[in-house]
Amino acid sequence: MGNKFAFNLKSFLKAFLLCSLVLVLVFSSAGDALAARSGGRIGGGSFRAPTRTYSGGGYGGYGGYRSPGGGFGFPFLLPFFGFGGFGSLFTILIVIAIANFLVNALRNSGGTGDSGELTVNSKVAVAKVQVGLLAAARDLQPDLDRLAATADTGSASGRAEVLQEATLALLRHPEYWVYGASEAQQAPLNQAEAKFNQFALEERSKFTAETLSNVENQLKQSDVLAKSDATDLAQLSEEVGEYIVVTLVVGAQGQLALPKINSTEELQQALRTLGSIGSDRLLAIEILWTPQASGDTLTTEDILAAYPNLKLV
Repeated sequence: MGNKFAFNLKSFLKAFLLCSLVLVLVFSSAGDALAARSGGRIGGGSFRAPTRTYSGGGYGGYGGYRSPGGGFGFPFLLPFFGFGGFGSLFTILIVIAIANFLVNALRNSGGTGDSGELTVNSKVAVAKVQVGLLAAARDLQPDLDRLAATADTGSASGRAEVLQEATLALLRHPEYWVYGASEAQQAPLNQAEAKFNQFALEERSKFTAETLSNVENQLKQSDVLAKSDATDLAQLSEEVGEYIVVTLVVGAQGQLALPKINSTEELQQALRTLGSIGSDRLLAIEILWTPQASGDTLTTEDILAAYPNLKLV
């Protein structure tokens, strides 16, 4: 009885050690595969409401009164030049000026008002679209690299052009689309920036290094991957099933209606929707792609581990 128990215990320990070894090898291999992940990044923009500044005659001197917001107002000196008595008419003018000031102040304190200008309570859409392509779409990576090198990410018109060019680069390769995903939310301006940063940081954290970036017209390029990582890349580049993943993160005024992506048609619609956003609505962008460094690769295992939200299209 004792020998049988000892034999069973020994068999159990062997099986346990074998399983542990297999798990260690599997997870260490996966860790090696994800260890050398280069990424590119193009970004810029702001979620800050514009600060109003007023110029003109002001409240004193002989320049007269100008109501904030460009509204209706009269010079306070009119009563002294024969336009009625100083008493009741002067009081009426003051009341009109104060009323106009209050109306403009209330109009500008929330929403977009009649002028459509951005304020702290404006509704902002934050959206993310991801595309997983076969690495056979080799033209895509050089296109994104050139875009990063030449993009004007410091101006609204430049960022709109960057977004349009990035979506066009993806739309030119539909035959290589394998995966896709989209997500869109709407929030007040003072909350939208946090969601935008969450989307962007989630993707950036998947890179070992951002080997090429252009953010607010600050261009940075480096071969920051270590020698051990370069060895990993050389080994991985011989594997089949290589992919490129491109992520577009956008903050824009108003609403963005994106379809849930389950087909190439829906992915195409989502990309066209983002690419059509004008500079007057576009607040901020983040365009991220991996791999970026030469020789880097993204395997099926990497897709499953790092991008579980992607769906086959």
